[in-house]
Amino acid sequence: MKITVDVDCTPEEARTFLGLPDVKPIQDQIMKEMQEKMAAATRAMSPEEAMKMWLPAGMQGFEQMQKLFSQMTGTRRE
Repeated sequence: MKITVDVDCTPEEARTFLGLPDVKPIQDQIMKEMQEKMAAATRAMSPEEAMKMWLPAGMQGFEQMQKLFSQMTGTRRE
């Protein structure tokens, strides 16, 4: 025998029924604080520093590739 029960309720209703706390206000506050801190850090950083931080290995690899091509073609690029 198989019995199926469908419950139609909102997440808030299910949370209340199960006695779980509403953590949305805490999540909203934490997200707001994180956004403020990230915005402050971004404003304090120059675009060049940001690129070095976000793409350190990629940029170094690109510079090495440019040097390699320069050596292969006989041109010099500083």
